[in-house]
Amino acid sequence: MSDSTRPDGASSQPTARPGRRLAVNLALYTLARLALVAVITAVIILAARLVSVDIPLVVAALFALIIAMPLSLALFKKLRAKVNEDIAVVDEKRRKDKAQLRARLRGEDGPGAAE
Repeated sequence: MSDSTRPDGASSQPTARPGRRLAVNLALYTLARLALVAVITAVIILAARLVSVDIPLVVAALFALIIAMPLSLALFKKLRAKVNEDIAVVDEKRRKDKAQLRARLRGEDGPGAAE
């Protein structure tokens, strides 16, 4: 039985939202980190041109990636915290569903078996 057809007639929208929210926040966090790498790459290339040094794009991007890793932890702390909270919610739901399934397979009437 899918979540969209629950026997109590309740909508499955609240149960699907944590996963969707996780996907959105994770996409935003990933895009923010990629944008940071792009900005740092541009800064490295522009700074190198100012001092008349030619740095290949790949080398600048690698240095930008190394610089952006720890920098993103500080700059995007709130967004990372949201992603961590969403992961915890989704993981808790998954654990409850797994425990409920195991109880049903054992033939036990747990709190969720009456639904």
